[in-house]
Amino acid sequence: MSFDVGTKDCTALSDAELAEMADLCVDRDPGFDIGFLSKQCEEWVLITHAREGNKLRGYSFSTLERIGGTPSLLIGVACVDRTAKADQTLRLMLADQYRRALLAFPDEDVLVGTRLSSPQGYQAFGGLADVVPRPDHKPTGEERAWGRRLAKRFGAEGRIDDRTFVLAGDGATTGALDFDGPKVKAPVAGVAALFGAVTAERGDRLVTFGWAMAEDLASGTITSGRAR
Repeated sequence: MSFDVGTKDCTALSDAELAEMADLCVDRDPGFDIGFLSKQCEEWVLITHAREGNKLRGYSFSTLERIGGTPSLLIGVACVDRTAKADQTLRLMLADQYRRALLAFPDEDVLVGTRLSSPQGYQAFGGLADVVPRPDHKPTGEERAWGRRLAKRFGAEGRIDDRTFVLAGDGATTGALDFDGPKVKAPVAGVAALFGAVTAERGDRLVTFGWAMAEDLASGTITSGRAR
């Protein structure tokens, strides 16, 4: 069955859609319930839905904005149904968000940032350049500063270790890009090591970002795969 992916303003979300979104992880972590998702409508501008027939397979809250003048695509909260088509769902949602980033910031490189709760989510950065953190890379001063900027944007200023990019949780439900599935490839050992200090159940997250290059956005060649 084919997928239908669309993005609209968060203000257009109905209660029925919020309930449908909450059902994706009602019986598992990270437990994004209706109350939590309702608050995200106030914090983010856009919502992307991926449907297979009449079944919701994934959603993503995001915003396109400039941080200190830098074009940015920020994914605040995302959740993918853990089916055999999880990878396809993620790829299609990202493609729609990249398309909108191109329209908003033509001929510009765009920073893409989010919070991850598990190594599997690192696949969302496939096709992006200079992903941070990444295995065997010592972050520069500017990259560490970006980690702090993003932590502030995610409402967690002062809670990030800007050397490991681990954002300390406080026990409350915390936004993240939640991604896994039976056919999702296991991350390489180096990526898994980045999450060594992350206790997802406590709300810890790994602040992660990379660059969607202008030429890649224009050609539509960014795909889910190995980050570079």
